[in-house]
Amino acid sequence: MTSVPLTKFGAELLKEELHQLKTKERRIVIDAIAEARSHGDLSENAEYDAAKERQAFVEGRIAELEGKLSAAQIIDPTTLDAEGRVVFASTVDLEDLESGAKVTYQIVGIDEADLKLSKVSVTSPIARALIGKSAGDVVEVQAPSGPREYEILEVRYV
Repeated sequence: MTSVPLTKFGAELLKEELHQLKTKERRIVIDAIAEARSHGDLSENAEYDAAKERQAFVEGRIAELEGKLSAAQIIDPTTLDAEGRVVFASTVDLEDLESGAKVTYQIVGIDEADLKLSKVSVTSPIARALIGKSAGDVVEVQAPSGPREYEILEVRYV
């Protein structure tokens, strides 16, 4: 299995989700299955079927999270020394050269990406365009609306 890059914060989020699934969700599902079984005939018991489906989802997600965490390459952005270049886990301040709008993104792993939190996946078009560049560089990003140009204002490791 290949390593899965995660920021330190992202790894903590996955660990919290795993803990929640193992300690709370698993118990809830077991209780729901027991309750549904107490109703008798399982062949036409919708509650039992739903509880078994939920159990399969929970166990599948637990296995997925354990696999990702065991293969994780955890990167703490505060310890990076990339000489001002954009790398995984760095935070980048950009200016859209057409509109003048300023945006800030942190480049994170696939599981951590959340545009509302200004976290973009390392596999996204904008992250791929930024990787390896430095402050002052202009990058062209192939956006759904067409190509856009951004100037890198600052690269931070926070």
